[in-house]
Amino acid sequence: MDIRSNRRDADGQSVITANRLLDGITVWRAADGSWKERITESTPVSNTEVEGLLSSLQGKAQELGLVGIYGVQVQDSPDGRIVPVTSRERIRAFGPSVHPEFSPL
Repeated sequence: MDIRSNRRDADGQSVITANRLLDGITVWRAADGSWKERITESTPVSNTEVEGLLSSLQGKAQELGLVGIYGVQVQDSPDGRIVPVTSRERIRAFGPSVHPEFSPL
């Protein structure tokens, strides 16, 4: 298990994230297997399945042009969006530590 995965609950759900190798932008894995710049376009998977998915993706990271692939536990917000559970991942997903020029929002 990745050390960043220690905050995942057994019965929760996670999204897969990474950084794009060419520009360092945070990306999120969508249902079709593509990588999107917005977490709102990602697809949650159950935490019981995430480790298997991560194992298959981490072996192809260089081929995919990605670094640091790992899972992020998420929860549904009252307005139906998926939101990371931890503050660190909320900042990665929504800012504000990224200059607006470089933020996807």
